[in-house]
Amino acid sequence: MVNEMAVIEIAPGKDAEFQAGVAQAIPLFNRARGCKGVELHRTVEQPNRYVLLVQWDTLEDHMVHFRESDDFQEWRRLVGPFFDKPPVVTHTEVVVK
Repeated sequence: MVNEMAVIEIAPGKDAEFQAGVAQAIPLFNRARGCKGVELHRTVEQPNRYVLLVQWDTLEDHMVHFRESDDFQEWRRLVGPFFDKPPVVTHTEVVVK
C-alpha cells in the first residue's frame, strides 16, 4: 500500500468552491485502478492549505494509471483553477504501526 499525500494551497476565498470540486471528483478516484480511499483534510493553522490523502495499491497505480488517465485531467479541471501554487505531492508507506 502506498499513500499519496498532496499538500494543496488554494487561492484566498476559494475554499467552498475548491471543496465542492473535490467532492465532485471523489468518484474519479474511487473508480481508479488500485485506489483504496481518498480524504481531503484542511489544516487548522492555515485554512487555505489542504492535504489530499489517497491510498493506492501501488505507486504505479497513481503515477501511471491515474495520472495518465482522462479522469486525472477531469480532476485537474475541477480543482486546478483554485490552486494558489502547484501541489506538493509525496508518497509514503507504513513502516511502523
